[in-house]
Amino acid sequence: MKNLSAPAAPAPEGGSQAPPNLTSNRRLQQTQAQVDEVVDIMRVNVDKVLERDQKLSELDDRADALQAGASQFETSAAKLKNKYWWKNAKVRSWTCD
Repeated sequence: MKNLSAPAAPAPEGGSQAPPNLTSNRRLQQTQAQVDEVVDIMRVNVDKVLERDQKLSELDDRADALQAGASQFETSAAKLKNKYWWKNAKVRSWTCD
């Protein structure tokens, strides 16, 4: 009777080679680990971008409020300057008469 089973695979030289299925599995696991690491890094980056956006929005609001305050100060200062200019003008007119 003849042996109909598949021939045995030749023994690897040096004995350090893993079977192709294990090597492929190991590569897949390494790749998946790298993908997981990149996904984690990207999640952190997205969180940082969202936090930065919030801080920029708050800074923009503060800048708008500061601009409004500066405009109000400028208007008040101009009115005050005008008021005292007229007051001084009246005093000068009294003293020059």
